[in-house]
Amino acid sequence: MNRRRFLHGSALAAAGLAAGCSYFSKADDRSFKISLAEWSYHKALFGKKMTHMDFPVVARRTHDIDGIELVNQFFKDQVRDQGYMREFLTRSQGEGVRNVLIMCDGEGALGDPDPAKRRQAVENHRKWADAAKFLGCHSIRVNAETHDVGTPEEQQKRAADGLAALSDVCADLKLNCIVENHGHLSSNGKWLAGVMRLVGKKNCGTLPDFGNFNIRPGETYDRYLGVQEMMPYAKAVSAKSYDFDTNGLCVETDYRKMMKIVLDAGYRGWVGIEYEGERYPEKDGIDATRDLLIRLRIEGI
Repeated sequence: MNRRRFLHGSALAAAGLAAGCSYFSKADDRSFKISLAEWSYHKALFGKKMTHMDFPVVARRTHDIDGIELVNQFFKDQVRDQGYMREFLTRSQGEGVRNVLIMCDGEGALGDPDPAKRRQAVENHRKWADAAKFLGCHSIRVNAETHDVGTPEEQQKRAADGLAALSDVCADLKLNCIVENHGHLSSNGKWLAGVMRLVGKKNCGTLPDFGNFNIRPGETYDRYLGVQEMMPYAKAVSAKSYDFDTNGLCVETDYRKMMKIVLDAGYRGWVGIEYEGERYPEKDGIDATRDLLIRLRIEGI
């Protein structure tokens, strides 16, 4: 693994020099920026081998990555602790790392069949919007959970109702409210694009994830079609990865094809690494994903 990664890194360096770039070529206005999703280190975090406060340092010093995407469950007990939040911001700024967004889970279903529970879900997310504003993020990432009650059209309307209300909260803070394809109907790109049209707010958008297209057991949605359908509303992108071949290419997703869809849509924002594989340690899986994205950026797809 180490020898292969060294050879792959050397090949990237050569490609960068040929293009007049350094190996860790930074993005320009014609390309995209690379961030790191905290979930990529969920094993280390749950295993107490790393803390949330360590994350900005690891992103910069271990991976030389410029942006980080935070996961709410790793600091849910500290979100209202001003001293803790101030220290995290100081640490991020000290490392020269941008806090890009907060991924929010476990705060209620924004498309709940019960209107009162939808309103409560909006209120539950408010503290995360405040935290995102404080940390300098551009968005909070939420879910279009509907509990699978009703027709797809009815679920669309409920999801749009909750998202519209939360988007208004975010608008007051000059933040985006963005939705990831995250299972059930939200993994149907056409359905989620329809939710965006119903919401109709500039600060409500999508976070297309390359790998989350399992609607239910035995039913999946075409990942390339799904990303293409979500990209007109995208305000962030999640580069999900699980495994790599001996050429450093992602096994389950054709990254060249997928990133062409992303860039052809005019997107030039953050692309977040989210490694969830089992074959390599988290550090190596993150680096393999980063190297592949850098290779594609150097080649200018």
